[in-house]
Amino acid sequence: MSLTTTPQLPAEALAELHAAAAVLEHSSVAVRLAGMVGQSVEALKRALPRPIENALDSAVRRALESAMKAALKLDPGANPTPLSSRWLHRGLMAASGIAGGAFGLPGTLVELPVSTTLLLRQIAAIAAEQGEDLGDPASQAECLKVFALSGEGPSDDEAEAGYFAVRLALAETLKGAIGRNLLGMLPGFLGAVAARFGAPVAVKLSAQAMPVVGAAAGAAVNLAFLEHFRGIAQAHFTVRRLERTHGVELVRANWPAA
Repeated sequence: MSLTTTPQLPAEALAELHAAAAVLEHSSVAVRLAGMVGQSVEALKRALPRPIENALDSAVRRALESAMKAALKLDPGANPTPLSSRWLHRGLMAASGIAGGAFGLPGTLVELPVSTTLLLRQIAAIAAEQGEDLGDPASQAECLKVFALSGEGPSDDEAEAGYFAVRLALAETLKGAIGRNLLGMLPGFLGAVAARFGAPVAVKLSAQAMPVVGAAAGAAVNLAFLEHFRGIAQAHFTVRRLERTHGVELVRANWPAA
């Protein structure tokens, strides 16, 4: 009896896949933010005032919707300044965080759609670099999905935390939407993305509202958000490029075990 072996990706593709998996399965922006302010994730979540906590879901939905309308209209790679796109967005995110953090939680809620739009522009630029067609509603939806792929946190349910599990769950919300523009996909899909994006946003709000830290924390938190979601986007769209090149089944078969 012969043992069957898993078909292997080419060495370079396999290395890319393993690097992407390390980011997508083991990266948590919530833990990173908690470490920045010396609090546990759960302590930060408990520190969020109840009225803000109750309003967070709708605030996140509005931020995602306004970001989608603004960020995907224009060429995300367009840059009228002599700065690199990377440093331009770092500067804009820091300025946005300073403005929001200076006014505490109310300022941060006002700033949230701005920082989310900046994040989505960077995500879309990375998607285009990896061969995605940003004119395709399905690719636009993949950009929004990045906000739901926030990584595995200490309080996540393992059944929901895995990268492919989240992708499959989000794909379910898009069934029957083929051929529509992204606005036609939004109601159920946006709610599913917002449900997962809301957790790191709650930690962001709490971190920026810490006494004394204020505006300085706003800049640092926004930069941490930018680097985190830029890394998630790079990994996610790398996996999608490998799937287009080598086939979904082969990529799944070579996904590293936990």
